[in-house]
Amino acid sequence: MKKLSIHSIIAVAALFINISCNHSQTIFQENSKDWDEYGDANWEFYNHEMIGSVINGAGFVLTRQSFTDFVLELEFKPDSTINSGVFIRCKNKDINPTNCYELNIWDLHPDQNSRTGSIVSRTSPLAFVQTTNKWNTLKIKVQNNHTLAWINNTLTVDNRDKELSGGYIGLQAKGTGKIIFRHIKILEL
Repeated sequence: MKKLSIHSIIAVAALFINISCNHSQTIFQENSKDWDEYGDANWEFYNHEMIGSVINGAGFVLTRQSFTDFVLELEFKPDSTINSGVFIRCKNKDINPTNCYELNIWDLHPDQNSRTGSIVSRTSPLAFVQTTNKWNTLKIKVQNNHTLAWINNTLTVDNRDKELSGGYIGLQAKGTGKIIFRHIKILEL
């Protein structure tokens, strides 16, 4: 059996990373017809960033395509007043924590078990990550009944739940304030 050199291992790893990156797709793009808008929030694009603004209400954007197993990566910047979140596996267009898994974005949530990094009504965050008024990364991996999520490379969710097996992906702007999203990419597994 031939032994692989470290250079060969690095080359193979780079090839796999490159292949996986090439299969990801950007979602929620400006002028795209792959998503719809619902509710009271105003969604607009500026400098390739999707901005959700709301005054005393709630609004969402939701993919038209349904997804089952995937890795979703994005960046987000919430102001100090917004209640936001990323909804995954929404079984229909009635967007709520019962019909979807809601990965919350709200550092100042009155119930800190449902703050940023939690799955609302399902699991508390494993770590508290401060996200207000700065750019943050969010990576969500959903495969079979297992959901993992990292904020700024810190694991906040490790949850097993069989209730929702696939569905739409949504972004939320609720309450009062502004949330900005950018670089939203999904890789189907």
